[in-house]
Amino acid sequence: MIVIEEGLPTPLGAHFDGRGVNFALFSQNATRVDLCLFEPGARHESRTIRLPCRTDDVFHGYLHGLLPGQLYGFRVFGPWDPAAGHRFNPAKLVLDPYAREIAGRIRWHDALYSHRRGGAREDQIDRRDSAPFLPRGVVTRPETPDAFPLPASRPLHETVIYEAHVKALTMTHPALSEAERGTALGLAHPAIIEHLLKLGVTALELLPIQAFADDRFLVDKGLVNFWGYQPYNYFAPEPRYLGEGGASGLRFAIRELASAGIETLIDVVYNHTAEGDHLGPTLSFRGIDNASYYKLDPENPRRNIDCTGCGNTLNVAHPRVMRMVLDSLRHWVTAYGVAGFRFDLATSLGRAPSDFSPQAAFFQAVQQDPVLSRVKLIAEPWDIGMGGYQLGAYPYGWSEWNDQFRDNLRGFWRGDAGTLAKLTQGLSGSREIFLPSGRSPLASINFVASHDGFTLADVVAYAEKHNEANGEENRDGHGHNLSANYGIEGPTDDPRILSLRARQKRNMLACVFFAQGVPMLLMGDERSRSQGGNNNAYCQDNALSWMDWESDPDPKLTEFVANLAALRRVCRSLRRRHFLVGSRVGETELKDVHWLSPDGTEMDEAAWGDGERRAFGMQMSNDIEGSERVLILMNAAPEPCPFALPPDLGGPWRPVFDTTLDTGAVPDGTRAPVRAGGIVDLPERAVLVLKSPPILD
Repeated sequence: MIVIEEGLPTPLGAHFDGRGVNFALFSQNATRVDLCLFEPGARHESRTIRLPCRTDDVFHGYLHGLLPGQLYGFRVFGPWDPAAGHRFNPAKLVLDPYAREIAGRIRWHDALYSHRRGGAREDQIDRRDSAPFLPRGVVTRPETPDAFPLPASRPLHETVIYEAHVKALTMTHPALSEAERGTALGLAHPAIIEHLLKLGVTALELLPIQAFADDRFLVDKGLVNFWGYQPYNYFAPEPRYLGEGGASGLRFAIRELASAGIETLIDVVYNHTAEGDHLGPTLSFRGIDNASYYKLDPENPRRNIDCTGCGNTLNVAHPRVMRMVLDSLRHWVTAYGVAGFRFDLATSLGRAPSDFSPQAAFFQAVQQDPVLSRVKLIAEPWDIGMGGYQLGAYPYGWSEWNDQFRDNLRGFWRGDAGTLAKLTQGLSGSREIFLPSGRSPLASINFVASHDGFTLADVVAYAEKHNEANGEENRDGHGHNLSANYGIEGPTDDPRILSLRARQKRNMLACVFFAQGVPMLLMGDERSRSQGGNNNAYCQDNALSWMDWESDPDPKLTEFVANLAALRRVCRSLRRRHFLVGSRVGETELKDVHWLSPDGTEMDEAAWGDGERRAFGMQMSNDIEGSERVLILMNAAPEPCPFALPPDLGGPWRPVFDTTLDTGAVPDGTRAPVRAGGIVDLPERAVLVLKSPPILD
């Protein structure tokens, strides 16, 4: 006979104390919660035990003698009243939102839905048991409090981010064993770490690794949710990436990366869950307390408010839901050693309750949290709700993906009219965007390509998206790519086109690394990784998405990126912590930045208003003592441009970087310095960097 004690309402989840396990589950509107215990491989529970106590809307109980490794789930009782937002159905097993590990994967079946799917009445309850088709929570061993001391965060001005996917990065590397490929453990392999270090990467930003679902419509088409933006648990790592090492392998990988000087950031999705809209499945939150966990339409609580495009919006304004998110974030820092987060569709987290506010309770809670206030916080600053685009509106302590930098960069090098002024705004840190919130250039995460959209190689090889492999007749994915194919759509053997594409890749990468802010590189862009023109490869778990470690169509590009990072690392002018404002430096006549026309004069109002202008110069100092100066010359025109150096800007100027060179770096002594008042022969479609005096270490 099993005897369950009252236990405690905190901490939430299943916690082993050496003698037994305490279970605690929040539900504001439930009337009863049953704990279900499973044997490995069993389709149905072996024991069902009613949690005996309810304290402040937390159902709890304690079982003596239960050990780590025990599989479990819950059945939650309450009103079936969709019109009021309540969808309790004890026939549906639900996963503990606080489960630290998960066993098994979702097997799609109509029994996973609380309502009769496809019936004439969408509110008719479905009483089939969903347990055979749902993963189980796993009771884990207690976390050692000092297992991971709080990370000593690398300053943002020294940070170079590499956005990658666990499986895509490790799946085909020849140095990895079969067991390591596609897993978190593969991230710790010396060959992977060596590659990242060669590139100058200081932070590895991983696409979602919290447990996520493969959408049913994808599974029906033989596809998967490769990117992972459909979470159904926020504490457990996705089992498919763990391999033989389990969760310990993930911890080991993060520790190994950290010992090499590389922080691990993870992409987190607290804006929605895999349960979709009101006609979606019941996996966890919907069956535990739909009206608490999700934002519901106040005029029709039967339906979800959808600010995410994924059917639902997590109700982070609810105190218990916010606590779950904060507990989850702290868990990834303290239990795994994660050094920061990129928040998918972060605007939804700041809706209080419906309009975005930088003073929203979530931002305030993070800002005062002793753990989370010390890690890197990066927002994707939009969602699809009204007023969802909020670039520049986030509070202190947050950086943001700067899609305007990306678009203006692509447009300038493609030759679009009227883009020069917008590009220079981004190169100088997007002051107009981020200064009103009181932040620095380091609020701007600068990139030319990310997982969502074309790879860099495809930006210069495709004028249109080619997403046919996704099974949606090329209707999915964004049509606004600001790309060009330079004469032939896709692959070509034409040496002229290949040379031009190589040059343009280098020009755009140079702008990412030379701009004020934090540079981000997409996995594989250094190896010209192509997705065949697919700009929405979220469902492609195959060679289309994986890093190709065998072939390299532009073999010098990796060294080019490494040289970019090296120049940025030693040149303080390229990683300022304060905005360029055009003010005088010390007692000199020089300003912190000079914007130059090719004739050697400073750009005036007429020059800035010239929408057809393609060439300019940017001369700037560092923000420590102003002695180091860098001159960046850019020419997006298809013809060379002689560039006069002003006689009053010092010198001599030594060329140190040139995007017309395969590896970028100008070897010492190969080019004579150019004196003030001299002429620089600036090639067509090129970036040239000169410096004076010597670069500071």
